[in-house]
Amino acid sequence: MNKRTAIIFGATGLIGNLLLEELLRSEEYLTIKIFIRQPVEISNNKIEEFVVDFSNPETYLPAIQGDDLFICLGTTIKKAGSIKKMKEIDCDIPVIIATAAVTNGVKKLAIVSSIGAAPGSSNYYLRIKGEMEQEILKLNLENIAIVRPAMLLGERKEKRTGEIAGKIVMKVFHPLLLGKMKKYRAIQAGDVAKAMIVILQKNTGKNIYESDELQKQAQEYK
Repeated sequence: MNKRTAIIFGATGLIGNLLLEELLRSEEYLTIKIFIRQPVEISNNKIEEFVVDFSNPETYLPAIQGDDLFICLGTTIKKAGSIKKMKEIDCDIPVIIATAAVTNGVKKLAIVSSIGAAPGSSNYYLRIKGEMEQEILKLNLENIAIVRPAMLLGERKEKRTGEIAGKIVMKVFHPLLLGKMKKYRAIQAGDVAKAMIVILQKNTGKNIYESDELQKQAQEYK
C-alpha cells in the first residue's frame, strides 16, 4: 500500500487521541492532518496541525485533503450548553466536514456515532447522532464506516460523573450481556480507534458497526 494521509477531527478527545497515537505508530501513514481548537503538545514530523475555529468552516474546509478521514467529534449537553449547540457539534459540523472531504477527493470516512443512534429517538443525544448518520450515508462516497461504540472505557481529560457511575454498573452486568446483547458491552476507547483503522484498510462500502463488531475488528489490528 502507498503511504497514506490521514485526517483527524477530534484528535484531543478520548477516541481521537488514541487514534492519533496509533496512526503515528503505523507505517501505513506518512502524514496525519489534525484539525483542533488548541495546539497539541506532540512533536512528530508526521503531524500537520491546523488550529481552527470550527464555527467558521469556510476557513479550513479547503485543507481537508488526503486519503482517510476520521471524525471523532462529540460533546455533552453540559459542555455545549444547549441541545442546539450540541447538534451543531455532533451533527452539523461533522456533515459539513464530510461533505467537503468528498468534494476534495477523500476516498474513505470513519465517523464515531453511538449505540442506539436513531433519527426518531425520543432521547435528544441519540436523535442527534441518528440524524448525523442519516446525512453521512447520503454522501456520494463509496467507503463509509459509522462506528457505534457502547460505553467507552478509558481515561478522559475531563471527568464525566454519569459516565463514571455507568462504568461501575457495566462491570457488574458485562458477563450477563450475551448474544444480541453483546453490543451493549462497554468497550475500550483504544479498541474503537484500532477498529476504525482496520475497517478503513478494507474495502468497506457503507456500513454501520455496532460495539461488538468493533471489538472483533480491533482484534485484527497489527
